[in-house]
Amino acid sequence: MTTVQDPRSDAAPAGEDRPTFEVRNPGTGDLVGTWPVQSEAEVEETVARARLAAEWWAEIGYAERRKRLDAFRGVIARRIHQLAHLVHDEMGKPHSDAFLEVALVLDHLAWAGKHAPKVLGQERRSTGLINANLKATVEHHPLGVIGVIGPWNYPVFTPMGSIVYALAGGNAVVFKPSEFTPGVGAWLVAAFAEVVPEHPVLQLVTGDGSTGAALCRAGVDKVAFTGSTATAKRVMATCAETLTPLVAECGGKDALIVDRDADLAAAADGAVWGGIANAGQTCIGVERIYVHQDVAAELARLLVERFDDLRAGADPAAAVGPITMPSQVRIIDQHVADAKAAGGRVLAGGAPTQGQVVQPTLLTDVPEDCAAVAEETFGPTLVLRAVRDMDEAVTLTNASRYHLGASVYGKADAERVARRIRSGMVSVNSVLAFAIVPTVPFGGVGDSGFGRIHGEEGLKEFCYSHSVVRQRWKAPLPLTSFARTAKHEETLGKIIALLHGGK
Repeated sequence: MTTVQDPRSDAAPAGEDRPTFEVRNPGTGDLVGTWPVQSEAEVEETVARARLAAEWWAEIGYAERRKRLDAFRGVIARRIHQLAHLVHDEMGKPHSDAFLEVALVLDHLAWAGKHAPKVLGQERRSTGLINANLKATVEHHPLGVIGVIGPWNYPVFTPMGSIVYALAGGNAVVFKPSEFTPGVGAWLVAAFAEVVPEHPVLQLVTGDGSTGAALCRAGVDKVAFTGSTATAKRVMATCAETLTPLVAECGGKDALIVDRDADLAAAADGAVWGGIANAGQTCIGVERIYVHQDVAAELARLLVERFDDLRAGADPAAAVGPITMPSQVRIIDQHVADAKAAGGRVLAGGAPTQGQVVQPTLLTDVPEDCAAVAEETFGPTLVLRAVRDMDEAVTLTNASRYHLGASVYGKADAERVARRIRSGMVSVNSVLAFAIVPTVPFGGVGDSGFGRIHGEEGLKEFCYSHSVVRQRWKAPLPLTSFARTAKHEETLGKIIALLHGGK
């Protein structure tokens, strides 16, 4: 197997006093790697190199960029198990889940490269009758250099949702991965360099929050951030210092609604996978379930059955991996404890936490103002509540300050219910489907963030609109001239009356 070279050798030489950080496997505690905390000066130098690379990358055109992105896709596809193994080592998810995460990136790479010319290329616009002598076109130009600050929970799929679309649009990218998964970021940067060796179009910077702040201040043309709402506010404040625009994908408290005519077995499967996969560390993961009271007992039974087959651990046989961030364990345990203290009941799971291994837990009878319902838990817990009808389900779903994604299971009214939910995306009779479809935009509302990645909107997010209006022949009415006369204005008045005066 060909090994991707470690790009850390490209960084400034590390002295004895240079700050570094360690990455350890959250399940075993084994050391995975040691990385530098890159300084503000180093980040600025990286962005400066990216500025020159961006000019070249934009000039080679859509066809050549698609060719390189397709080659990048091929490298990832051929070495998918190697990358999945690294994801497992750094953030702890089972290898099969890491494999799936990497696989889902490939369609996005293919789609973005193929469709960028149509979405971003020159488009003719109507000028109207009065301006018939004018020709108007709009196209979308790359912003230049995009700073991507990625998360650790999906260290391939999530940042690539920004990286891929930014690259397809003609931008260079400086990628700052999470301090929990820098090796994954390094792997991606090195793999891309194999197919684009001429210039550093995609570069890596590593470090903690100070490195991310330095990237925001380093003169990038836009920042794409994924992380908690609290961190997004700090990133936004830093970007405001230099008027650097930001696309932010933040936290979620996604609900799954189950109507009385739903396929309950499918709903139970979707709820458990959507809420417990990746140890619940999914911004669009299911955390709340609102089920019609007529079928609540049966859905509860089906959920308990599925919970009985789940076990979290660090061993290869475990269906659920450990919690990546040690500090998150306390939050998850506190949410469960608070829910129980407020009258909530554990329907399934709930075994004591051991180290960073948190067992899946199904709760019910939890008041809506408890943290387990109101705040992002980001762990393997689900809260089940029976509702009298879909109106109540929608009201409770929309009451959250988070509005990222949602799911609806049902038949007759499922799509109508989905359209009433205040969120960026909704899956009907499935969970998380909106994330894997390259053509649809991904992003939130409210405390879940703003801006969009994926789809046409994702391509345009990293470009600016450029309008060109050309006069094809001399205007019969010199409206934008001091040669305009009262007669011209009289004629214009008659035209306006015909066009806009109504009956």
